[in-house]
Amino acid sequence: MADAATKHFSTNGRAVLPDLKTFPSLLKTRRSLAFVYGFMFAFVVFTAFLTFNSSLNWSSPLFVNIFSITNSSSSTTATTSDSYGSHFSPVFSYFFPNNNIATSSSQQSHALSSENSTHRSNNTTSEPVLTHKAVPSVKNKTKSAENFAESAVLHKNSTRSSPNVNKELANSNSQTQTKQSSDKGESLKLNQTATRAPRVSVAVNQSVNSPAKSGPLGKDNLGKVDKGVAQERLKENYTASFSKKQSNETKQTNGASSQVPEKRKIETWMQNLTNCNLFDGEWVMDDSYPLYKPGSCSLIDEQFNCIRNGRPDNDYQKYKWKPYGCNLPRLNAVHMLDLLKGKRLVFVGDSLNRNMWESLVCILKGAVKDQKKVYEANGRNYFRGEASYSFVFKDYDFTIEFFVSPFLVQEWEMLDKNGTKKETLRLDLVGRFSEQYRNADIIIFNTGHWWTHDKTSLGKDYYQEGSHVYKELNVLEAFRKALTTWGRWIDANINPMKSLVFFRGYSESHFSGGQWNSGGACDSEVRPIKNVTYLREYEPKMKVLEKVLRGMKTHVTYLNVTRMTDYRKDGHPSIYRKQNLSKEERRSSLLYQDCSHWCLPGVPDTWNEILYTQLLINENRKRHR
Repeated sequence: MADAATKHFSTNGRAVLPDLKTFPSLLKTRRSLAFVYGFMFAFVVFTAFLTFNSSLNWSSPLFVNIFSITNSSSSTTATTSDSYGSHFSPVFSYFFPNNNIATSSSQQSHALSSENSTHRSNNTTSEPVLTHKAVPSVKNKTKSAENFAESAVLHKNSTRSSPNVNKELANSNSQTQTKQSSDKGESLKLNQTATRAPRVSVAVNQSVNSPAKSGPLGKDNLGKVDKGVAQERLKENYTASFSKKQSNETKQTNGASSQVPEKRKIETWMQNLTNCNLFDGEWVMDDSYPLYKPGSCSLIDEQFNCIRNGRPDNDYQKYKWKPYGCNLPRLNAVHMLDLLKGKRLVFVGDSLNRNMWESLVCILKGAVKDQKKVYEANGRNYFRGEASYSFVFKDYDFTIEFFVSPFLVQEWEMLDKNGTKKETLRLDLVGRFSEQYRNADIIIFNTGHWWTHDKTSLGKDYYQEGSHVYKELNVLEAFRKALTTWGRWIDANINPMKSLVFFRGYSESHFSGGQWNSGGACDSEVRPIKNVTYLREYEPKMKVLEKVLRGMKTHVTYLNVTRMTDYRKDGHPSIYRKQNLSKEERRSSLLYQDCSHWCLPGVPDTWNEILYTQLLINENRKRHR
């Protein structure tokens, strides 16, 4: 018989079942029959004992694990149906009437598993399901707890919130309050409901507070302690993940909702700037100024380069103009370059406009990465003596140009009766280079200082219209005639849809003890005027200008810098208008002080800051149109 059995069990090295026909012969021995009848009797007695004994604790981990694991496993299978739970529970209750707690736990587990399955089927992004089955040995329990914690960490980054989160949280809380589960029961509930971060976080909080963390550290409690550690790690990971997600969602929501208030804030600020008198204010010390580092711009003319010429103080560089009704924005050179891209910006006027032109070139040049791509079109490094200059910003296809025209009308020569040439000022002809800048995008005009010189201020045999030379003409009347000629040319030649026109007002001088050619000085001034009673009366020539501007068809933006410059008696080059002079030479009566122009960095930077503000206002108006 042994040989026959061996023959049946091994054929060609492959295991096969013995012939079932030989099985009845095994039952013919007395020992086999005794074993079968004994087993059947023990099974009947054990079944009867279980049926009629009502004192057993059916909520113990043994029974809970036997049935709830079966139910949990079936609920995670793709072919699981609701009929399984509905059939199993009544049958189980019929045979074991004292198993209320175990039945409740099993039904809850099945309900949550079914809900998770429904969520996964409705969600386009699949969520990983964490499962963990209890095993009898302490070693395996510890390993399983570690694996479960590791799975939870990996699951943290793949979880997503669901519309059913609030419902699941509510169900989980109510179920926890209606029963007291054992440690393994809590663990199973955790494993079965750990598919989404919010619900897992609650389940972990429930299990962490269970008695599993207390008690002596024996063999029976070792697995519970390790499981508690795993649950703690799971709690921390999911809680952190959920909190971070809520924080990000809150930031996104707040960011979206804050766009409207931020836009309104900008609009309110721009409206405030538009309605603000930018020229009524005060100078305040601001250590963030100047707009460019002193000595960093090699393009500053010697006449304006006070630091290079030995001026020892530098507070005059650190004043910011603060209008009373608004805050003047700091000039952003990069943004201004973007606004000016592809454009021509032209200054037309006297040396005070050259002062402003050099200031703007230095401000914008400092914001260009490749300094070699900013250059004067004709390669000039000295900006006095020529009729025009042009700085090219190659990367921006943009130029800043300056045309010398101190009166805005033409200086002229004519022959007198004796045949000698006589200098006159043609009040009826605009400047000679006007055709070269008539199509510029932005034009900034000025005049005023040359009208204070001897010939213009006296007005004798100097002013000319047509072929007529006035024997004597009041300087203010001559100034009005010249500006009227300029205004008519603007109306006839400038396209307001293309070009912006500015007129910068008169810049005050601060000669003390005489004029520029009669010993006037300002070298001791290191602070601005604070008391308004020391300011001069408003310049009469600027009243004439304002009247002319009101009579023009073309809109001209008036940069009224007269009063704001009157405060700044400290900002002139004075004796620091040339280099390499001794103190005695600088104080010699034979040397003239410059109390009309301005050191750079200095006051003209603020004029350009106001120009930048006006460009912002203009862009805002364009958007509204």
